[in-house]
Formats: sequence, C-alpha cells, structure tokens
Amino acid sequence: MPSLLNLDSNFTSLIKILSIGLISSALGLELWNLHAGELQMLSSQGFKWMVYLERFALISHGLEGVIAAIYGPSKGQPPLRYGIYTFFVGTVGLVELFKAQEIEGAN
Repeated sequence: MPSLLNLDSNFTSLIKILSIGLISSALGLELWNLHAGELQMLSSQGFKWMVYLERFALISHGLEGVIAAIYGPSKGQPPLRYGIYTFFVGTVGLVELFKAQEIEGAN
C-alpha cells in the first residue's frame, strides 16, 4: 500500500483541481442556501443530504485550513495564505506541509 506522502504528482494535481472546484461549489451552495432560506431550500430530501454533505466538507476543510495556518509558520509558510490554500485543496495541502518537514528532517 503506497504511503500518502508518496502520491503521484499527476494524481495530486487532479485532486487539487477537483477539490478547488468542489469546495468553491460548496461555498456557492451554502451562500445560495443562506440567501434563499433554509425552509425553502430543504424541501427536497435529496437536496437536504447534499447540503449536509457540503457542510461536512466545508467544516473538515476549514479545520484542515486552521491546522495548516497554525503549523505553517514553523515550516516557513505564511499562515493565512497557506491556511486558505489548504482550505481549498484539503488534505493534500497538509500532506505537502508535513512532507516538507520530513524532507527537512532528512537533510
């Protein structure tokens, strides 16, 4: 089983592109949901689960962004910029952050 730190660069690029698109869509869906009103939007059962799924994704990516912002300065990364980057690309951003630490530790 390959390590998460040794993923193919083409695969990570694909994950980043998809993640940016999906998180941007989730933000748009949440803004639309806030604007249109909770009761009106959640009338469809399928749409209700989509909203819950996008909220889970936004919360988990938000936590990853906070972790990246906290640990970023110790790895030489600007905290706000790297936190926002990790919010949009997700776990790949954290893997890159800690992979840089592993490479530095080996030198």
